Amino acid sequence: MKHFIISLAMLAGMATMPSATSAQNPQKGDYGYLYCHMSDRGEWTAYAISRDGMNFKDINNGDSIFSPYEHARIEGGTRDAFICRTYDTKGYVMVTTDMCVRKSHVWNNYGIDLLRSKDLINWKSVTFDFRKGASIFCDPESPDVYKNWATINRVWAPQIFWDPNYTWSDGKKGGYFIYYSMWNKAEEAYDRMYYSYADKSFTRLTKPRLLFDWGYATIDADINFLPADGLYHMMIKKEGGKPGLFTSTAPSLTGPWSLPVDDDYVDFEGNKKCEGVSAFQLVGDDTWRIAYIEYSSNPKHYRICKADRFMRNFSDPVDIKGVNGPQHGSFMRLTKKEYKRLENWDKNLKK
Repeated sequence: MKHFIISLAMLAGMATMPSATSAQNPQKGDYGYLYCHMSDRGEWTAYAISRDGMNFKDINNGDSIFSPYEHARIEGGTRDAFICRTYDTKGYVMVTTDMCVRKSHVWNNYGIDLLRSKDLINWKSVTFDFRKGASIFCDPESPDVYKNWATINRVWAPQIFWDPNYTWSDGKKGGYFIYYSMWNKAEEAYDRMYYSYADKSFTRLTKPRLLFDWGYATIDADINFLPADGLYHMMIKKEGGKPGLFTSTAPSLTGPWSLPVDDDYVDFEGNKKCEGVSAFQLVGDDTWRIAYIEYSSNPKHYRICKADRFMRNFSDPVDIKGVNGPQHGSFMRLTKKEYKRLENWDKNLKK
């Protein structure tokens, strides 16, 4: 098995090299924050909003913001929601794991949902059932990562990263880098990280490509570009080994990704299990907040801790406040107009 390892010296050198425009999800708004997440009370997508990024209030009492049955056409459950702005900041895109354990009674699933909206309230979507193989992808002529797509048993926790440098076969530039873990039990030993590209319409998806393989299962990756060192930082859950959430770095989205840092990681929960990591920044602050779910306690704890501008030196974990059933999700900054729109929508839903 091939390991992708890159030295700190090489990374430092690459960080100072001239390159194309860095991939990054567009940021906009300085009024508040949206926490878009799977509800721990059920397999649906919920919203909560906040002015300070720590104290939140639920939209619709933490119930579903749309019908999971409408948008999750395989199993009827939308888990692990990740939301961000479109490349031109004129709309929003979201990805979810199409999965409903309550219905299937197993921790398996077969695809993901890509959603798009112009107002954060009304959503359109497409569902990709990976068991159907090459026919669902927009590049059926590309190589296949599996001999038999029908034996796929997991496609988990997709996330989005806008890449202005991606070039399509027709020469068009720009695509959404969609990364996720996948497991085909008949052909590989554990969950590995893969990626595809979605087009600007957010309706077409390329075939999966292997992102990295460290020799053990990895899930729930969260990638951010850090101006502090010019590198992409990925926080991720390693299945097995020391419990915690670990950091890897790379000079580009597709790697090569370094082996995880073992001496500086989110380890506040001791031997308790945690996953669903999501990193975000507060307005005007170049340091980071790292959110995650500690799920082996009863009740569970959704924590937010601090990290420095290099996404190192993790500290000060506290429970999120004001959210009914927080679970795996993501954070996005809001303008005043967006914040008020969601507040008014919430009032109308409660009438």
